[in-house]
Amino acid sequence: MTVHTPAADGAAEAALPAAPCERGATVWLTGLPSAGKTTLAFALAERLRSEGHKVEVLDGDEIREFLSRGLGFSREDRHTNVTRIGFVAEKLAANGVKVLAPVIAPFAASRAAVRERHAANGTEFLEVHVATPVELCAERDVKGLYAKQAAGEISGLTGVDDPYEAPENPELRVLTQGREVADSTAELHAFLTERGLA
Repeated sequence: MTVHTPAADGAAEAALPAAPCERGATVWLTGLPSAGKTTLAFALAERLRSEGHKVEVLDGDEIREFLSRGLGFSREDRHTNVTRIGFVAEKLAANGVKVLAPVIAPFAASRAAVRERHAANGTEFLEVHVATPVELCAERDVKGLYAKQAAGEISGLTGVDDPYEAPENPELRVLTQGREVADSTAELHAFLTERGLA
């Protein structure tokens, strides 16, 4: 029979890894097309999951396909899309999930509506501006949107011929120009750690 002494029990407890924070929150990554929002969201999600956190990434393109199919890109449709994502994000965050939402959400009023929904339910909402200059976004052009706009094949590209209202007072502004993804991810993780979420 094994006898546990207080000292032995204390040593065993000290050896156990710390339990991850189970408090949910929505981290909304807004920025221009090809700013790096989705790349950062998935990199951060991987790190948080490795630490035992419950994480969901609500990718804007996937939401467009599965939740907002049929919506266009008018101001009204964009607002509807953003508020739908915000609704899902708040429900998940209220149940202890770290929700990462890499979504352009070009209009301040739409992002404010999402923030208000979270506040009304006592759920944490953190706005992160992935502040990448439009010139660099056009160089990256992950989806070829800037090239299509320049060729006259599409119009209404956010930040080029359609407005993007950058956040005036986000909880965090990440400057990606001249930085590695790992550095920006580390900044995001440190930010969440300061907030008691990582």
